[in-house]
Amino acid sequence: MADPLLAVRGLPVDGAISRPATDWEQRYRRAVITSDTVATAFVVTAIGGFFGVRDAANWHEKWNILAFGTELLVLGALAVSRAWAPAVLGQGAEEFRRLGRSLFTAAVVLALGGVALASHNIKLWIFVAIPAIALVTMTERYLLRVWLHRQRQEGRCLRPVLAAGSLATVRDLIARTRKFPHLGWRVEAVCTPDGFWLDGDRLDGVPVVGRLADVALHVRRDGYRVVALTPDPHWSPDRLQRLAWNLEGCDAEMVVAPVLMEVAGPRLHVDAVLGIPLLRVSMPIFTGGRRAVKEVVDRLGAAALLMVFAPLMVLVGLLVLVDSRGGVFYRQRRVGKDGREFTIVKFRTMVAGADRARAGLADRNEGAGLLFKLRRDPRVTRVGTVLRRYSLDELPQLFNVLTGSMSLVGPRPPLPEESAAYGPDIRRRLLVKPGLTGLWQISGRSDLPWDEAVRLDLRYVEDWSLALDTVILWKTLRAVLQGQGAY
Repeated sequence: MADPLLAVRGLPVDGAISRPATDWEQRYRRAVITSDTVATAFVVTAIGGFFGVRDAANWHEKWNILAFGTELLVLGALAVSRAWAPAVLGQGAEEFRRLGRSLFTAAVVLALGGVALASHNIKLWIFVAIPAIALVTMTERYLLRVWLHRQRQEGRCLRPVLAAGSLATVRDLIARTRKFPHLGWRVEAVCTPDGFWLDGDRLDGVPVVGRLADVALHVRRDGYRVVALTPDPHWSPDRLQRLAWNLEGCDAEMVVAPVLMEVAGPRLHVDAVLGIPLLRVSMPIFTGGRRAVKEVVDRLGAAALLMVFAPLMVLVGLLVLVDSRGGVFYRQRRVGKDGREFTIVKFRTMVAGADRARAGLADRNEGAGLLFKLRRDPRVTRVGTVLRRYSLDELPQLFNVLTGSMSLVGPRPPLPEESAAYGPDIRRRLLVKPGLTGLWQISGRSDLPWDEAVRLDLRYVEDWSLALDTVILWKTLRAVLQGQGAY
């Protein structure tokens, strides 16, 4: 059913204005598809050329057939898993989750095909080709994403958004899109319940173009790419359905923000029950197979990183000893999973007796909330300043991960006195193991307001996934090199 308001104002009912600025989406999608295809072809060609046996007796043993079949399976799995969907490209962990799921599916089908054909060479394609394709495709996708994020930081490659809802929720959406431009949204217009705002018909600098009832009109007239509907009593099921009908045939994507703003990712599912669309929120996963996989990855990863960083850790230990009097390591009690205390191990970055001097510096505390932090702490040594800036002092915590008291990724491990002051909500941070890194570290560390740090930790607890851990670990390297928020 068309909105009569459109016809009354003489605007197109069935058509919509599309913005040339959004053409970048299709170009970026084509770039991803092309790079995935080229990367897959490169890997299978390299393996076929290096290991190929061209005089195999049976047709199913010929390497050119195996190579073609592998590439076909991988590209087919990517298409079926919607790993090229514009909605997931360039942001979040879902892009890499779908990519990993596609490659796993291709490996399973390849294994079944090898069993059916009694192929002796199939193991090489499963255990060498597929992992190599995963490494190359994830790398090229990451590089494309870096380029896209740089464009967005400069104000390009952004989706024009019309936000419609209550003043408070629209304001929150505007603030978030400005704080995180790499997500690709730019709120260019606002519809409010009354259709106006006291500040010159602008809400935080964004023009207020009309009432909530006029959303479809403005979308079709001005060609917004995203219609973001934030919570407001106006949005009844009937009105949402009518708006969806009125937006049919245009390029706009309608996005409805749920009341549970901080629950996202794999926990949200839309089910149709008795003809009614329901948003199903599954419980957080604290046990089970994926947690077991995380435990294994933590232990193996910590062992591997300890071997890689062993020479650097020896050098850092010598520098700590030469720089100031005291031991190499600093041990401190922290609170871990389920409130159990453990001893954290770090390289010493302060002078001996620094804990006793803390009381005299309490009035100079610059930390947010329950944290005690000083940007220029007089107790920090010269070597300690460098170690803290690049998080090298935290390398010994790999031993905590290896022994099981910590994880590679998780919430920040609090001090006992911090934990004792937690309210019921914040104590949810203790439902999982604390991490060597986490959302707090890749988002600003000590520069974050206390409420934001808590929100990020709780978001991790609620929405944890293996894909999210992978993204956090990858982004940690950049955060450490930049040294932002580390002091």
